[in-house]
Amino acid sequence: MSVTTTASAPSTAATASALSTASTRVAAYAVPAPGAPLERTTVPRRPVGPHDVLIDIKYAGICHSDIHQARDGWGEGIYPMVPGHEITGIVTGVGADVTRFTVGDRVGVGCMVDSCRECEHCLSGQEQHCVQGMTGTYNALDRAGEPTYGGYSTHLVVDENYTVRIPDGLALDEAAPLLCAGITLYSPLRHWQAGPGRKVAVVGLGGLGHMGVKLAHAMGAEVTVLSQTLRKEADGRRLGATHFHATADETTFEKLTGTFDLILSTVSAPLGLDAYLGLLKVDGALVNVGAPEEPVSLNLFSVIGGRKTLAGSMIGGIAETQEMLDFCAEHGLGSEIELIEADRINEAYARVLAGDVRYRFVIDTSTI
Repeated sequence: MSVTTTASAPSTAATASALSTASTRVAAYAVPAPGAPLERTTVPRRPVGPHDVLIDIKYAGICHSDIHQARDGWGEGIYPMVPGHEITGIVTGVGADVTRFTVGDRVGVGCMVDSCRECEHCLSGQEQHCVQGMTGTYNALDRAGEPTYGGYSTHLVVDENYTVRIPDGLALDEAAPLLCAGITLYSPLRHWQAGPGRKVAVVGLGGLGHMGVKLAHAMGAEVTVLSQTLRKEADGRRLGATHFHATADETTFEKLTGTFDLILSTVSAPLGLDAYLGLLKVDGALVNVGAPEEPVSLNLFSVIGGRKTLAGSMIGGIAETQEMLDFCAEHGLGSEIELIEADRINEAYARVLAGDVRYRFVIDTSTI
């Protein structure tokens, strides 16, 4: 499918009117080829179907996953690629059979926009584990075999069943990263029962890690940050960490041996698994939510001794994502963001790779 550039974008009202009856093109920022800079262009959006909502996108977070996929870091991508799966906006149109949303609602879309809806995981509210594979918000093919395009754009048409409501207590810009970073940390914290009396460590204080600290603290756990240096210690403690340790310090791993019930690794670089497994208590779990592009190695004695668990986790299902948003609203937990205009996306990518963001870039999509 070719994508042509455009000098100006249609107005929100004009786009909503067009999408109500037919497919149309909307302004977006896309990656034309693996590793290439993002460029302003237009992409097609399908007409609003009976169960669809039309969303006027207000904000889109920049996730490290966007960078991985835009550079074929996790496998061959579909180009042109419009990244973005941390999306918040306003409903401006609804299909005839929509029951969950009305025009004017504040809504969000995360990492998936469809699944088979029939397998055991979909039926149990774990659509992210769909047997046939969930349909990604971008860099995927929908049921019609057409590419999906993500949130670095002005509008999105999505099934109401894969849309969540943003509570009034959350600002739309600070809520956008919750649709990936928030649920990616909330789901394993709930699954491994973070709470009072539990010691939780978060490896890495970045876009994912800072939400892990906030959420674990709000759940009542005793939180430790494990970071390469002490550079972000003040931030970590402000966000809810009781302890902060530098992993570059050779004594850290010896001092913390057998300390934690749960460790969440949020880093996208390969981790020394054996060293971190040594920090767990008996029956403790090391859960990876960061996804390095390179393989990692493991000495099995690191899990055999102490009956430890090495696990991974991704996002949550739609119901759990809504639960997370409601929890964040109740506890006043938004993401720490730097709001940028769309023409700074390429700069933001470079700064993410350099670790120069505290803690999530969010695109003001009105600037697209």
